Amino acid sequence: MTQAHPLDVLRRRGSEKWATYPDDVLPMFVAEMDYPLAPPVAAALREAVDRGDTGYVPASGGGVPEAFAAYAADTWGWSPDPARMRTTTDVSVVIVETLRRLVAPGQGVVITPPVYPPFSDLVPEAGGTVVEVPLLDDGSTHRLDLDGIDAALASGAARGVLLCHPHNPLGLVHDRADLAALAAVVERRGGFVVSDEIHAPLTHAGRTFTPYLAVSDAARAHGVAAESGSKAFNLAGLKCALVVADGGPMADLVRGLPEEVTGRTGHLGAIATRVGFTDGRDWLRETIAAIEHNADLLGALLAERLPRVGFRRPGAGYLAWLDLSALGWGDDPAARVLADARVALTSGPAFGAQGAGHARLNLACSPEVLTEAVDRIARAAAG
Repeated sequence: MTQAHPLDVLRRRGSEKWATYPDDVLPMFVAEMDYPLAPPVAAALREAVDRGDTGYVPASGGGVPEAFAAYAADTWGWSPDPARMRTTTDVSVVIVETLRRLVAPGQGVVITPPVYPPFSDLVPEAGGTVVEVPLLDDGSTHRLDLDGIDAALASGAARGVLLCHPHNPLGLVHDRADLAALAAVVERRGGFVVSDEIHAPLTHAGRTFTPYLAVSDAARAHGVAAESGSKAFNLAGLKCALVVADGGPMADLVRGLPEEVTGRTGHLGAIATRVGFTDGRDWLRETIAAIEHNADLLGALLAERLPRVGFRRPGAGYLAWLDLSALGWGDDPAARVLADARVALTSGPAFGAQGAGHARLNLACSPEVLTEAVDRIARAAAG
């Protein structure tokens, strides 16, 4: 399994995770991993710097579309055409640039809270209006509210859907049947889906990720996917993502994006992403194993030391959604955890009203740091 850097090394990093709080705080909020870079990625970046290769990305995307297509075929049995992809800065830019071409000013876009907080900002940035259709929760799992989405599209309240797949903060991998049903609803109502699949390469063992565009002909006709290696290979600061279509008018949309959309791609990001998807797969498997170990560890630690805290094991990614409402720490328990336990979590209400009493914890750390974080929270709860 991949091993995390020790704390003294991590605290020398200058990224958001390690520069936001003083050293007495364990930062477990923003989605950055504590692991070393995949060795092939690190080597490729060093070689690029050594040869001064720090200019603009080529219009072709620097081999990223081809590398992602090969990875998708080998991993998910999906063979998207690199000619129907464009690189750009990050997944947020994919979402905004796509929505700008799919919604008229003021038209609604469905989001499914509790969900990645920037969704609520990206939709209006693109000129749309947020329409919330919360996930259904039966007490053991979450699912898309297909009837609610259908009603929003049928009424004209919404024009399309911004899907989070796998879903942040839950680590929920939507199953193929639900995705196919969503595609049928959207096709019937003449809508669209933009699917944010940034966490897909981090799907855990025993779970099956199905790309939205691989679900059906309908999904291919009305869907656009946002893909990236930034979460899988910890490359967020290098700025590279893909906008992917798989046919029909969406392929025309991707081809019609301004050249500047590709030009904003980070060249080092393209190099790192291409090498990650091509040569970093063994490292990725070992990293997923480390994350899975921590998910199991978190479950055991909570059961022993914080049994009133709710936790459902994620099926993808390295983010844990904690229900702290039984501790009586109010709608935003992350504030209390920071003040009393000196552990920085992500505020639950930021993900929508359904996040009241919740907080998100980053599992991509060492088992020792995770254990210390739970111990600190348990001491605060007991005190």
